[in-house]
Amino acid sequence: MTPIVAGLVGLAFLFVFLVAGMPIGFAMGVTGAVGFAFLLSFHAAVIKVGVISFDIATNYAIGTVPLFLFMAHVLFASGIGKDLYDFAARAIGHKRGGLAMATVGASAGFAAVNASSLATTATMGLVALPEMRKHGYSLPLATGAVAAGGTIGSLIPPSGMFIIYGILTETSIGDMFAAGIIPGVMLALFYMAVIWIRCRINPEAGPAGPRYSLAERWEGLKKTADVIVLFGFVMGGIIWGLFTPTEAGAMGAFGALLIAGARGRLSYATLVDAIYETFKTTGMIFGILFGALVFNSFITVTTIPLQIAGWVTSSQLAPIAVLLVVLLIYFFLGMILDASAMMTLTVPLFFPLITGLGYDAVLFGVLVVRMTEIALITPPVGMNVYVLSGVARDVPLSKIFLGTAPFVVADVIHVALLISIPALVLWLPSL
Repeated sequence: MTPIVAGLVGLAFLFVFLVAGMPIGFAMGVTGAVGFAFLLSFHAAVIKVGVISFDIATNYAIGTVPLFLFMAHVLFASGIGKDLYDFAARAIGHKRGGLAMATVGASAGFAAVNASSLATTATMGLVALPEMRKHGYSLPLATGAVAAGGTIGSLIPPSGMFIIYGILTETSIGDMFAAGIIPGVMLALFYMAVIWIRCRINPEAGPAGPRYSLAERWEGLKKTADVIVLFGFVMGGIIWGLFTPTEAGAMGAFGALLIAGARGRLSYATLVDAIYETFKTTGMIFGILFGALVFNSFITVTTIPLQIAGWVTSSQLAPIAVLLVVLLIYFFLGMILDASAMMTLTVPLFFPLITGLGYDAVLFGVLVVRMTEIALITPPVGMNVYVLSGVARDVPLSKIFLGTAPFVVADVIHVALLISIPALVLWLPSL
């Protein structure tokens, strides 16, 4: 059996394992180790698995993961999600579609300290969705805003997807964090524009809410000022080189403890729960990374990435055409795979190809994360939609997917703009 055929067989077995419900990290690790042993030797596979395990355990950059997760869980316990939505609702809730726009804005703010799209969707589903339903918002608009707003969590740093991409490709995590800020803010504005257009077409879909006084708005801002300052300090320190992403995670975790303590919400039970959730999520991410790196080694040995690159070179397609084809593949894969599976499976195949064509690794990373975000709200495997359905059990999945459709259109326009103007992604990292 040739290496290429062995690689294709390995990919087939991997998809079977995933469909059967096997955890992605375990499925990739088993497939990669067995395939590596088959192509080289059992001894070589054991050594490779040991080296990868040691590298993960001693990788300084991976320390970013538990630190930012701990910061997120502590801030979540301090009630920051509700405070952010309350401030945004007081600021723009009196406009048509204002509460939906406030949901998107609060999602972007919560994503800045949370690093999880699913957690952002669940939080806003509990906080914002009841308010919109109480004020007569249409279900597609309300649920679409919550599900789509949650996807910003993968783009606004600290992003778990950026960390995984950085480790898989040896790209600077600090650069990835900086690169996500402008596209993340733009995405929030795009989503708000979608809401504005929908409410112009059908004003009854998003009735205006109550108007708050300036004093009440100021009161709402004061409740979120500490977290805004913490985010600015952490991300500013990374961008300006004051500390590494790992050191920034430590600063953020310490700042989160101070904020939760100042708010009187740092109890022993809260601290234990935050530590437990951090360990649980970190273990899951480490498992995915381990499996992905083992599988990547197997795929490299099969020479499939080199064959793909050779085929593209011989076809004489323009680099932009190749990039668009790759992104289109991501779009369709997103309909059957979850975001982490899609990234860990495809990046080893496409990263050498795209960077070999002259595209910047940071730009490609942002585009990949954007495509994984779209996957979170497209059927049939739109994880944000399923999370929201679990929060709002009386809302059919069909209505939520209907509500996310206009936001997917905005996503496509957003991706096209990032491709056309790479400086939107690369300017901050260049600083």
